[in-house]
Amino acid sequence: MKNWEKNVRKVVPYIPGEQPKAEKMIKLNTNENPYPPSPMAKAALKQMDLDCMRLYPDPTAHVLTDAIAEFYHLKEEQIFVGVGSDDVLAMIFLTFFNSHKPVLFPDITYSFYDVWAEMLRVPYETVPLNGEFQIRKEDYFRENGGVIFPNPNAPTGLELPLSEVEEIVKANQDVIVVVDEAYVDFGAASALPLIEKYDNLLVVQTFSKSRGMAGMRIGYAMGNPLLIKYLNDVKYSFNSYTMDQTTLVMGAASMKDRAYFEETVNKVVETREWTKGELRKLGFSFGDSKANFIFASHENCPAKELFEALRKENIFVRYFEKPRIDNYLRITIGTQQEMETFVAFLKDYLKK
Repeated sequence: MKNWEKNVRKVVPYIPGEQPKAEKMIKLNTNENPYPPSPMAKAALKQMDLDCMRLYPDPTAHVLTDAIAEFYHLKEEQIFVGVGSDDVLAMIFLTFFNSHKPVLFPDITYSFYDVWAEMLRVPYETVPLNGEFQIRKEDYFRENGGVIFPNPNAPTGLELPLSEVEEIVKANQDVIVVVDEAYVDFGAASALPLIEKYDNLLVVQTFSKSRGMAGMRIGYAMGNPLLIKYLNDVKYSFNSYTMDQTTLVMGAASMKDRAYFEETVNKVVETREWTKGELRKLGFSFGDSKANFIFASHENCPAKELFEALRKENIFVRYFEKPRIDNYLRITIGTQQEMETFVAFLKDYLKK
């Protein structure tokens, strides 16, 4: 080892879902929306004067935070934006999780949480889900340095009822509680109403799933204005210009198109429920997903075998080679046609 390597901060990185390059494929592995962004976002992009690109974007991201605030009937000072919800969540870890007590999050959950904790030297404990892969609220009724969990959870897709979310927040008012709602628009109840009642709660959402804009990288947190101020103070300390001009304009336009947002979400939900029915007929078991994916195992066929068989047909799903979940596939909901093709392949393959 060279002398300088002794001072390198070494971490085990997060491994994102594969982005395959096949010409004809069905991509059901990274929970992207199968439908394009709002036509209003496309129109806003076409109308942009490219001369603005010579100028720095607005560091306050006013046009975007204002649109988000209007959509949710909040004040602009209750909104923080970042480059995808990953950026927002990392900023939350950096800003608020600085206690010597451990931050708590589920053992089966979004696998970026432990990466941020390791990188930032944040002590943490993973809290086991129960046998049905559900969060037990009582497990979070103890001393800690902060709490974070997705709702619906990932990769399980299961929802923690809002009443139980509130019990966790109420029991932890001396630390920051973060509810990561990347998938909430597909059928779960948001914790957003609780931010007016609890000043220690942050609700995080994203444009990457329900708004079909994963490629633009827009995430946002909503909470007490003081929490938002603290986040902005840290953000401005090392990068004031995180949101580019096109992202601000297209994001704001997308937020204003409520009708298109509701239409695409409803299509995904309808296809998800159809797919659940078809998978049950084929011998799959899974929880009642409230996300844009299904986390399923088959009664006879190992998940890894199915994953590899699907891949050979250019149908990509997500397989996690991890304890407790290594016999499950996470299947993103695509278009109705894509899911019909997916199910047809399974019917033929499982007959063999």
